[in-house]
Amino acid sequence: MNSLSSYYHQTILLAPPHSYSYYSPSQSNPQFITFSKTPFCNPTPLITTRVPAKKKNRSPEPLLTPSIVEEVSEVDEFDDEEFDDDEGFDDDDDDFEDDYLDEDAEPRFGDGGGGGGICLAGTVWDKEVLTIAEEVSLSFDGELGIYAFKTLQNSAIRVRIERLSNKSGSPTMEDIEAFSNAYRERLNQAEAAGSIPVDISLEVSSPGLERVVRVPQDLGRFKDRPMYVKYTTREDDASPSCEHDGVLRLESFDLETKCCTWGMADVKVNREKAGKGRPLNKKQREWRITTPFDSLLLVRIYADF
Repeated sequence: MNSLSSYYHQTILLAPPHSYSYYSPSQSNPQFITFSKTPFCNPTPLITTRVPAKKKNRSPEPLLTPSIVEEVSEVDEFDDEEFDDDEGFDDDDDDFEDDYLDEDAEPRFGDGGGGGGICLAGTVWDKEVLTIAEEVSLSFDGELGIYAFKTLQNSAIRVRIERLSNKSGSPTMEDIEAFSNAYRERLNQAEAAGSIPVDISLEVSSPGLERVVRVPQDLGRFKDRPMYVKYTTREDDASPSCEHDGVLRLESFDLETKCCTWGMADVKVNREKAGKGRPLNKKQREWRITTPFDSLLLVRIYADF
């Protein structure tokens, strides 16, 4: 193994952080990892430092490419168990391939990744590491919460944490490092006790710049942000449903009727439909749609670059 394999890159953006990862590996099998994420601003210089690490990271999640609701824009231009270190936990090439394929998939609510929630691989140790993660989260006195938690068959844990005390939910790099160190210490204790396998790798990150919005619990929190919304409609109960998507703004939502009302978001991708260099036209500004909660296939924050 060459000398590069004993390091990973920890990249810190000079712009305000929106999405970044901190990798806390186990005590053996050194490899390297690269952290990167597109900042929510114009490109800025990066500072890269190297620190010892053991495991490699995954590639960043791809951003979804949204489209806009076409019909409103087509207007005139002018309008507990011990483990044998040698058995049961061998890495498998197929597992790694499946992991990468999974990362390329569109996020969905509860997928344990970009869509948040908990997704366990079904191993004999994953419930134990989830319990430990929840206990570590509570130790931060309500400041940090678990946005997403996922275990993989190749002895890996991925956690996305959020800062509960700010509106954006974005943790700082210090938050991620503090959580990772506290969790890694508890995992080491569990490994020594034989309740989980040794050499479990750990990745802790933020929810991401274009995080999935949980419906309805996150609607009030992010109502002032433009959102990419994928939803279905149907003319009546007998007709098939039609899928639509667009970059919308949340006008209102009702927990009793379980419905949302959306308008067109004033973002570049929508303005371009009215003509280059022009604002939203009247038809776009007045367009509204009401969607039941259960018709929303995907809602996530939209970054307007």
